[in-house]
Amino acid sequence: MTTITREMTWELAKNVRSLGRLDIPGGGQVVVQGDYAYVGHMDPPNGTSIIDISDPAAPKVVSHIDPPEWSHTHKVRVAGDLMITNVEQDRRHFLRKAEKIAGIRDELGPDATNAKVAEKLGVKESDIPTLEAFLQRGYDAGGFRVWDIRDKTAPKLLAYVKTHGFGVHRFDMDENFAYISTEMAGYVGNILVIYALDDPANPREVSRWHMPGQHLAGGETPTWTGYGTRLHHAMRCGDEMWAAVWNAGFRVIDVSDITAPKVTGSYRFPKAIPEPTHTVMPLENLVDGRRYAIAIDEEHDHKPGRLHGFLWVVDVTDLDNIEPVAAWDPGERACPWIGQPGGRFGGHQFREKLDTTLVYTTWFSGGLRIVDVADPHMPKEIAHYIPEPQADGTPPQSNDVDVDDKGRIYLLDRNRGLDILEMTR
Repeated sequence: MTTITREMTWELAKNVRSLGRLDIPGGGQVVVQGDYAYVGHMDPPNGTSIIDISDPAAPKVVSHIDPPEWSHTHKVRVAGDLMITNVEQDRRHFLRKAEKIAGIRDELGPDATNAKVAEKLGVKESDIPTLEAFLQRGYDAGGFRVWDIRDKTAPKLLAYVKTHGFGVHRFDMDENFAYISTEMAGYVGNILVIYALDDPANPREVSRWHMPGQHLAGGETPTWTGYGTRLHHAMRCGDEMWAAVWNAGFRVIDVSDITAPKVTGSYRFPKAIPEPTHTVMPLENLVDGRRYAIAIDEEHDHKPGRLHGFLWVVDVTDLDNIEPVAAWDPGERACPWIGQPGGRFGGHQFREKLDTTLVYTTWFSGGLRIVDVADPHMPKEIAHYIPEPQADGTPPQSNDVDVDDKGRIYLLDRNRGLDILEMTR
């Protein structure tokens, strides 16, 4: 038997060059306004950083805000002189397993050792004291905070709105409203809660939207189990909200009357698509007279033989007849770190502004992929940038991206680092 091997080489950058890099703890979101970038860090004790990017070769942190106890503040939005940061329970999915301990102990009876409880929960035996301590402690810090950022070196807290449960995940905002994805009392899973910001020190709720089955306190019964059908977040686009609802695909919501959101379009991907819908929003301009939207799946634990998550192009010209026309992914050969520890590979997020046909999207260990959808039926990658691994060999985990008005690209790693880039063509 003869074994033939061939060393593969990867082009880590194509049509993109580095302008600078800032070695900071990893994050969940980066947004840019003027000469400043705002980063929501993934893990406490790191919270939110404001970064002077006026010199892209020498970015510098000018202020940092700590998260509340037991929380992370990994998402951030800015509009004018207002900044909003989420407050969400850190390690939320792991800690929620604690709610099942009592039932498991009842089921096991006299045999309910920590080892057997841990086996049922799918955790380590040493995790049980941590989970039980959480049950005793509880969590009531979830919500969002509003900041005055006229002085970037000293953000001033204006309001801390507490919601419920896990608290707030990703969200959208403008100078008038905050569009919050959060758990709320009486509901299962995140819903949309819209707050007016006319008095930023006192945000006031103006409306809610949820999917049928979520409002348990209102007598509704979900047709699903667990938290897999919920709002991830909704983006304001004119008089519409484009809502990614995880395993249920996406919804288009009319908010021309902000007090009464209503669904005008709905699409659920086939069951053969294993990954949940993370983000969806339309291109700002028509292409050949038709309206298209971009959606992206979030890749989780990939199982061999299953499809990866995709970047989708969806024809939304007729909201009563929504139809995907293309699905794109770079393929595993685009990444040198497939299968390596910490090398999660697949789609996650794209720049949440689609003013051209270029889609800037993050692909975890696949880095930044820049895809042109000028032909909506045939998306074409025109550039990419894959950061180098960390010093300990951990592969990159490109998590979020934004682009400033000079065309500079800000690529945030989930574990560590902010890269400032530009296209070379």
